Amino acid sequence: MDVRLGDVLLMKKPHPCGGREWDVLRIGMDFRLRCRTCGREMMVPRGKAEKAIKKIIRETEE
Repeated sequence: MDVRLGDVLLMKKPHPCGGREWDVLRIGMDFRLRCRTCGREMMVPRGKAEKAIKKIIRETEE
């Protein structure tokens, strides 16, 4: 899966705060994600994160 820094991930299940959109802050063996609704940050193993992604929202590159 092609996930890049600065992407917004739309997840299958919502965060307890109700948000489904997450900003990608770091990639590698783990992803560091920030909830766009409440601002909570968390580290998620790459395999688990890739299974939970519904859609990758990317700003258009010029």
